[in-house]
Amino acid sequence: MNTITQAVPAAAARCPSYYSATLNEETAYPTLQGRVSVDVVIIGGGFTGVASAVELAERGFKVAIVEANKIGWGATGRNGGQVTGSLSGDAAMTKQMRNTLGEDVDDFIWHLRWRGHDIIKRRVAKYGIQCDLKHGHLHAAMKPAHMDELSAAYAEAVQRGMGDSVTLLDREGVRSHLDSTLYRGALKNTRNMHLHPLNLCIGEARAAASLGALIFEQSAVLEIIHGANPAVVTAAGRIDAKQVLLAGDVYHTLEPKKLKGLIFPAMGGIVTTAPLGELAERINPQDLAVYDCRFVLDYYRLTADKRLLFGGGCNYSGRDSRDIAAELRPAIERTFPQLKGVAIDFQWSCAMGIVINRIPQLGKLSDNVWYCQGYSGHGIATSHIMGEIMANALSGTLEQFDTFAACRHIKVPLGDVFGNPMLAAGMWYYQLLEKLR
Repeated sequence: MNTITQAVPAAAARCPSYYSATLNEETAYPTLQGRVSVDVVIIGGGFTGVASAVELAERGFKVAIVEANKIGWGATGRNGGQVTGSLSGDAAMTKQMRNTLGEDVDDFIWHLRWRGHDIIKRRVAKYGIQCDLKHGHLHAAMKPAHMDELSAAYAEAVQRGMGDSVTLLDREGVRSHLDSTLYRGALKNTRNMHLHPLNLCIGEARAAASLGALIFEQSAVLEIIHGANPAVVTAAGRIDAKQVLLAGDVYHTLEPKKLKGLIFPAMGGIVTTAPLGELAERINPQDLAVYDCRFVLDYYRLTADKRLLFGGGCNYSGRDSRDIAAELRPAIERTFPQLKGVAIDFQWSCAMGIVINRIPQLGKLSDNVWYCQGYSGHGIATSHIMGEIMANALSGTLEQFDTFAACRHIKVPLGDVFGNPMLAAGMWYYQLLEKLR
């Protein structure tokens, strides 16, 4: 065994969020001790790692997940809880994938948009996962240019047979769904969903364990050993495997020679109000999830106990905001003036893994060491899609993996120094374009 000289990262407690306060069950998986042998070891206990583990375990693979903190500790357990058909980077994806898929690229990406929904719904039903899963979403317009975009999206959905799931709303139509005067219109989509993401991930981990997967928490990986017999090494143990999947997104620093400068953290802020009681049904009577059409957008939904969960803005410095509630309260009160002065019970941040061109990054670090990362704020559905694609690849079916792996990505030299400033400059540019359109 190689000698390990790295300092062992300290395991961190769960983020004090609404989600961690409303867990169905806390996880208590053991720390890795000693030596274990499996078919596939997955580094990272978020949606990508857990979704891949379920897929592989269902196919009969012996799988282990090794997580530095707790299952669902990172962005998986801190996000807005919306499962939508939006793919970050779809324009860049279409342009690059046309080289390999030709005229089939549009159909490929369209079906990809909805695959995550199907996987999640099937898994929730199959394993009895209680995660407050509900249907219904509004993509809301704040200016005429937004309505043009939504009209085009509506026309494509109808053309592709989704007419029974989408409705284009004008200003008055939105008012019948939301007690807000902020929007000019919206695209209503009943295929889209919202849920409690941390309970979903923990439920999926429980499903993987029921299928024989080994799960280790508070077990930071210090080294990936490459070669004919790959392995991962922690402070107190080692897992030997036939294949390794690195699925830690922006939360790890492993394999810096190949991965550094490809993905960067952007901090999103989320708050949850005190329970609103009957007021919740007045402001959002159909219990819909909502986000608007801006590049830097607001997003919100009601929780199961009738709180408003509201997120918005994005800090591309990679550092946490000091007072998320103060930053988001004006947006809440602009959207729903009737909530002026409402108590904020929870506030937290979420580090999203941002890719410069917004295309998810799938690839290989060596013959039997794989990686999958970078959903740029659209992680719940996309991570489940990628979990299926990675399970297919690890099982020998490489077509979809190869399509993503062929995409070119920008690697920023001295990423720690220049990466986040580049993202901040890009955000400024797109915000300027937003003002002009």
